[in-house]
Amino acid sequence: MNKPKVTTSLVTWRFALVCVLLVMVFLTLVARAAYLQVIEPDKAREENAKRTVRVEKLKVQRGMIFDRNGKELAVSVPVVSVYADPKALDKSIAKKVLKAARKQGEDYKALATNEAEMTRRKQAWYANELRWRELADVLQIKNEEVDSRLRNDPSRRFVYLKRQVTPAVANYIRQLRLPGIHLLDESKRFYPSGEVTAHVLGFTNIDGKGIEGIERLFETALTGAEGKRTVRKDARGREIQVLSEEQRVEPENIELSIDLRIQAIAYRALKSAVLSYKATSGSAMVVDVRTGEVLAMVNSPSFNPNDMSDAAPYKRRNRAITDLFEPGSTLKPLAVLAGLDYGAIEADEVIDTYPGWMRLGGSLVQDTINHGEMTLREILKISSNMGVAKISQMLPKDYMVGLYQKVGFGEDTGTMMVGESSGLFYPNRRWSDFEIATLAYGYAVSASTAQIARLYSVFGSGGILRPLTILKQKTPPPGERIFKKEDVHAVVEMMESVFEKGGTAANVKVDGYRAAGKTGTSEKAIAGGYGDEYVGYFAGVAPVSDPRLAVVVMVNEPGGDVYYGGHTSGPAFAEIMSNALRILNVAPDKDRVAYISESGNES
Repeated sequence: MNKPKVTTSLVTWRFALVCVLLVMVFLTLVARAAYLQVIEPDKAREENAKRTVRVEKLKVQRGMIFDRNGKELAVSVPVVSVYADPKALDKSIAKKVLKAARKQGEDYKALATNEAEMTRRKQAWYANELRWRELADVLQIKNEEVDSRLRNDPSRRFVYLKRQVTPAVANYIRQLRLPGIHLLDESKRFYPSGEVTAHVLGFTNIDGKGIEGIERLFETALTGAEGKRTVRKDARGREIQVLSEEQRVEPENIELSIDLRIQAIAYRALKSAVLSYKATSGSAMVVDVRTGEVLAMVNSPSFNPNDMSDAAPYKRRNRAITDLFEPGSTLKPLAVLAGLDYGAIEADEVIDTYPGWMRLGGSLVQDTINHGEMTLREILKISSNMGVAKISQMLPKDYMVGLYQKVGFGEDTGTMMVGESSGLFYPNRRWSDFEIATLAYGYAVSASTAQIARLYSVFGSGGILRPLTILKQKTPPPGERIFKKEDVHAVVEMMESVFEKGGTAANVKVDGYRAAGKTGTSEKAIAGGYGDEYVGYFAGVAPVSDPRLAVVVMVNEPGGDVYYGGHTSGPAFAEIMSNALRILNVAPDKDRVAYISESGNES
C-alpha cells in the first residue's frame, strides 16, 4: 500500500524542479532584456548599428577656374590611387599557409598557435609570390619599399602605395587580383595652359588642397563641402531606412579677369626677352585702365603645374607681385604730373637744366650731357634726371611724398594675391632735398611690377585710381579721382615723344596705335650702395586717343652690354600692346607698322 505514495511524491518533486528551472530561465531572460533595454541600451544599439547602419559620403569635385571668356584654366579629372590593407593581406597569407599545411597532413591547429613558425612561413609565402614584384614594377617603386609598406606592420588597415596612377596601371593592378590591394577613385587637378598661367593659378597638393596662387586664395570657395547620408540596410544590403542626410555644399567656379589670349602673348614676348638678353628673370602685366582688371600677369622663368618635378622654388615665385626694385625713370612722368597738379609748372613750361648737374646737400644730380633749356615733353623724351629733379625742388616735400603714397606706393595693389608685397616706401621719415630729387627719377622707393602697372593705369584712366583685381568685374568700380583729367592727358601726350627720333625708345614702334610710354633702367642696390647689375623697364598706355590698356614689362639682370630698358623691355612691350589691343578689337589710331631699328637713345 506504501509504493504508490512514494511514486506520487517523486513525480511531484520532479515537476516542481522543472517549474523552478523554467521560472529561473524566464527571470534570467527578463533581467537580461531589462539590462540591455533599460540600464545599458547604448551598447545594444551600437552593436545593431554596426550590422545595419551605413554612412555614405556625397563627394564633390573641386570647382573650376575660368578666364574672362569662359576658357578652362583649372579642372579636376578623375584618377585612381592604389592603397593596401596590410592586416587583410596578413590574414589572407595566414589562411593560405594553414591550408597548405592541412593538405600536407600537418597539425594545422598547432601551427596556427605557433607564432614564430607562422611568421616565418608567411614571409616565405610572400617572398615566393611573383605578383608582388609585378606590382612594384608597374608602380615604378622599389621592391624594398613595397615590402616595407605591406609587411612591416601587419596591424595597419590603410597605407597608400601610389597616388593618382593612370587608368592603364589601375586596370593592370585590378587584373593581378592581389589580396589586400585596393583601388580608390580620386581626382587630380589639371591645368590646360601649363606654364603660361602657372603663377596666377598656383597649384594644389596631392590631396587637392590649394598651395599657391588662386588655388590657395579661394581654397574655401573651390572646395565646397562633402555631404553625408546615413542609412539602414538589411542582411541583403538593401536600403530600408534613411536615418539622416546632410546636403553637400557645391563648390564655386572662379572666373578670373585674365584673358588667356593676352596672357599667352605676354608670356611668349617676356620669355623671348629674358632668353634673348640672357636675363635672370622678368615679369609683365597688362591692365584694363577702365576697370582695373588684370588681363595678363606673367613671369619668366615659369614652371609646369602639371609636373612639379622641375618646379624649383625660384621658378614658383610670382615675381610680378613679390619682387621689388627701384623703378627708375618709369616714375619721371609722375614727377612731371606732380608739378602740374600742384601748380608749380604749366604744360608748356621750359626748365633750365644748365649746366647739366647740381649739388643737393653735398650729393650730385646730373645728366650724361648738358641739355640746357628743355620743355616738359623733351625732359620725358630724353629722360632727363636734371629736369625732373628741378621740378621736384619746386614742390613742398610733404606734398611730393604724399603724392607718391596716394598713387599706391607702400601698399598692396588690391589683387589680394597670396604673397603680394606692398613695396618699400617710408613717407613718414625725414626727407632731404637730394632724396626728393632721387624720388623724382625713380629711386628711394622700391616697387613691384604690379604697383607700376597700377600707376600707369591711373595715367590711362585720366587720373582715376582703382584697385587692381584678378577677378572679372560685372560693372567697373567707380574709383577715386586723384588728378585732373587735363593734366594727365597732357603728360600722356608728352610720353608719346619717347617713341620719336631722339627718344629713349626710338627703336620701338607699336603697330597701328599711338602709344605713350617710358623706359626705365635702374641700378640694383647692394649692401653699401649700388652694384653693376641692372633692371630694365618699359611701361606705357595705348591708344593715346582713348587709352584702354596699361602694360609694364620688367627684365631683371640682363647679361652682356645691352641692359637699357628701351632695348631689353621695349620690343616685348610693343608686341604685347599691339596684339592685345587687336584681340580686344580696339580701333587703330595710327597707321604705322611695328619694327625695331638699329639706332636709338637709351635710358
